[in-house]
Amino acid sequence: MLAELTISNFAIIERLSLTLGPGFNVFTGETGAGKSIIIDAISALVGERMGADVVRAGAERAIIEGIFDVAALLRQDGAASTRPAGAAAAGQTGADGVSDGDADDAGGSLGALLAEIGAEPEENQLILSREVTASGRSVARVNGRVAPLSALQRIASGLVDIHGQGAHLTLLRPERHIFYLDRYAGLGAERERVAALYAEWRTTRRELERLRSDEREIERRIELLRYQVDEIAAARLVPGEVEDLERERRMLANAERLGELTATVHAALHGDEEGETTGALDLLATAQRALADLLRLDDTLAGQRDALEQALFTLEDVSAATRDYQDQVAADPARQAEVEERLDLISKLRRKYGATIEEILAFAEQAARELDGLANREERAAELQAQEQRLRQRIGVVAGQLSQRRRTAGETLAQAMERQLDELNMRKARFQTRIAQRSDTGGAPIGEDETRYAFTATGIDQVEFMIAPNPGEPFKPLARTASGGETSRLMLALKTILAHADPAPVLIFDEIDAGISGRSGQVVGEKLWGLGQTHQVLCITHLPQIAALGDRHFQVAKALRGDRTITEVTALAGDAQIDELGQMLGGSVTAASRANARELLARAADWKRSHAAPGSAPARSKTPSAP
Repeated sequence: MLAELTISNFAIIERLSLTLGPGFNVFTGETGAGKSIIIDAISALVGERMGADVVRAGAERAIIEGIFDVAALLRQDGAASTRPAGAAAAGQTGADGVSDGDADDAGGSLGALLAEIGAEPEENQLILSREVTASGRSVARVNGRVAPLSALQRIASGLVDIHGQGAHLTLLRPERHIFYLDRYAGLGAERERVAALYAEWRTTRRELERLRSDEREIERRIELLRYQVDEIAAARLVPGEVEDLERERRMLANAERLGELTATVHAALHGDEEGETTGALDLLATAQRALADLLRLDDTLAGQRDALEQALFTLEDVSAATRDYQDQVAADPARQAEVEERLDLISKLRRKYGATIEEILAFAEQAARELDGLANREERAAELQAQEQRLRQRIGVVAGQLSQRRRTAGETLAQAMERQLDELNMRKARFQTRIAQRSDTGGAPIGEDETRYAFTATGIDQVEFMIAPNPGEPFKPLARTASGGETSRLMLALKTILAHADPAPVLIFDEIDAGISGRSGQVVGEKLWGLGQTHQVLCITHLPQIAALGDRHFQVAKALRGDRTITEVTALAGDAQIDELGQMLGGSVTAASRANARELLARAADWKRSHAAPGSAPARSKTPSAP
C-alpha cells in the first residue's frame, strides 16, 4: 500500500504531501487542476523516464517520494519460499476462474529484488524516491540507497499498476491478449516452458543454418582457421618465455659493460692479476689467521670468529656466482639475432591473436575447435538436424497442451467478461476469446495426425479478444468495435476478473470513466470499490457517482500564491465533501445539489455495507451530517 506521497517542484506542484489509506481513494477537481500531474509524479516514482521539463520553473530539481507498507508482500515472499515446487504453476481457481498461483508478470519476489541492491525494508516500510534535476539528470533511490533506474522499475512493477487515460489502449493490441488470457488461467509456468524450448530450438536452428550457409564462405573460413592454427603451432610458444627472452636480450646487448663490471667485482674480491692490489678474500683470510692467534691468548672475541668465518664463506659464494655469470655474458651476436627474431615473431602473433602468450594459445584452441566443427560439419549438421526435430516434437507436445488449456480458459473468460459487462450496463454484449493457429509445413507437429503449426515463444496460438456490443451483430476485434467508454469498461471488467491474480497491491486509474455516462458511473464505482477490497485503488474521476463510493475523497484545485500557480490537495469530509459532490452534480452548490449529494452518499454507504465481505470492517466512508 502507498501510505504517503510527497511531491516537490513537479510541474505546477510546489509542495504536496498526501497520506493515503487502504481501499478506494478518489481524487476530484476541475479539469487542469493538476489531478493527472499527481499520476505523472507517481509514474516518475515507479521508473518512467522523465525529462527536465517536469521540473517546476525556477526550481533546481523535482523530487517525488513514496512510502509503501510492504508487510503483506513480505509475508507472501515467506509463504512462497515454503510452497511446494509446482504449486505456483498449478494454482487455485477462485471467483470467475482466476488462478491465485500465477506470478507470470512478476519480476521476482520483493525480498530478492531488494537484496540485489542491498536495501532492507525498515519496519515493513519501503521508501522509493526519484529526483529529476533542471539539467535532466535523474537519480533513483530505494530506502535511501542510490539504485539504477532499471532496479527501481523492477521493484515498482510489483507495487503499482497504473492505468492512464491511454493505458486501456493495451487492451486494443491483439498481441497482448495472449498474456491477459494466460494470466487469467494461471498459465505463466506452462508458457515459460514453451519459451525455454523455443529459445533452445532457435539456437540449434541458427547453428544449423550457419553450417548450411554458402559453401565457398565456409571453405574460406576453414583455410583461414587452418592458417591461424598452423601459424601459432609452428611458433611453439611457451608461457613466460617473453620475460626470459627480454632478460637475455638486455644481457646480450650490454655484454661488454657487464663484463667490465664483473671484472671489477672479481678484482675487488681477489685483487688484480699483477698482485699490486690485495683482494677482499685475501684480507679476510689474513684477518681470520690473526683472530685465531688472538683467541689463543685471550678468548674475549671468541664470538666474532664465526661471524668472520661466515663473511669469508659469503664472499666466496659471491665470487663463484660472479665467475659463473661472467661465463654467460660473453658477447654472442648470433644468439642476440636469434633472440631479436624470436621476440619479433611473438610480437607479430600478439598483434594478431592476443596480448599475451596465454591469450594466443587460447585463441588457437578456440580456432582448432571451430576448425574441427567445420571440417566435420556434415556429421554436426546431422546431429543438429536430429536435435532440431526432437525440439519441434517437444514444442508440439507442450504447446499443444498449453493451447488446449487456453481454449478451456478462453471460454470461461468470455463467460466471466459477459457477466461483468452486464453489470457495467453493457447488457446483451457478447465477448469471445478467439484462438487460432496458422498451418506451416515447417512448424511444430500437434495432435495425433501431427498437423504442423507455426510457433513462437508463446506457443502456437494467436489470441484475440472479440466483442459484439449489440444483439444481432457479428463478433469484431475490439479495436474496430469498442467506443472509448466501452473500452474503459472492458478494461475495468478484465481488471476485476484478474484482481485475485494481480500481483501489484496498488492500482491507479486516471479518468477510467472517460466516455462513461452517469448511469454507468454507479456500476463503475462499485467495481472500483470492489477492487479496493483486495487492493489499494487510487482513481481520478469526474463522476459524482464514482466519487461518492470512495473510502477517502481528495479534492485537487489550483491556487495562486503570489504570482505563481500551485496545485493543492485537500482531504474532504462532512460539508466539504457534500459541497464538492454537489458541484459535480449541478455545476454550482445549491440546496438542491447538496440534498442530491447527501442522498448519493447515503446510497453509497448503504451499498457498501450490504456488499462488504463477512467479518470485514464497516465501510470507511460515512454519510456526512446535514449542515
